[in-house]
Amino acid sequence: MMIASFPVKALATTALLFSVSAWGDSETHGHMRHDPERTAQETAFGRTGDPKRVARTVRVAMSDNMRFTPAALSVKRGETIRFVVRNEGKIMHEMVLGTEESLAQHAKMMRTSHHMAHDMAHDGTYMLHVAPGKTGEIIWEFSRAGTVRFGCLIPGHFEAGMIGEVRVED
Repeated sequence: MMIASFPVKALATTALLFSVSAWGDSETHGHMRHDPERTAQETAFGRTGDPKRVARTVRVAMSDNMRFTPAALSVKRGETIRFVVRNEGKIMHEMVLGTEESLAQHAKMMRTSHHMAHDMAHDGTYMLHVAPGKTGEIIWEFSRAGTVRFGCLIPGHFEAGMIGEVRVED
């Protein structure tokens, strides 16, 4: 019996591309919004927030100068935040929460798979792809103390400094 041997890199790339395509597209008329029907997610940087437990709303603007405004904020551990994210630019932007490492890895994948990245819309409860002039929201519970990053992972945007942070305090 002969077993086919595939390079590990090819298998890893295939798995990554499969997971990216599984995110799907929940954009409705260019407006992304929190969808309570989406599967709740638990991560190293928090969990999907319950809309009934939102402590406050934070408005975030994304612009073509590759910046988030505000780019930094502080929250209390256990606080649930509703991010209302507006793309004030003329090009697509996104907001993805994560660790410094996970964002860097995801940004690299987006650069190396740029042919897919152009049409990709994220559907995780910690990520939001927003068309120019549109608004979306993320509801997130910051369940662990530390620093949570957010960034626009569209190729070139993260590298140009489109990054922010949430300081989660006990």
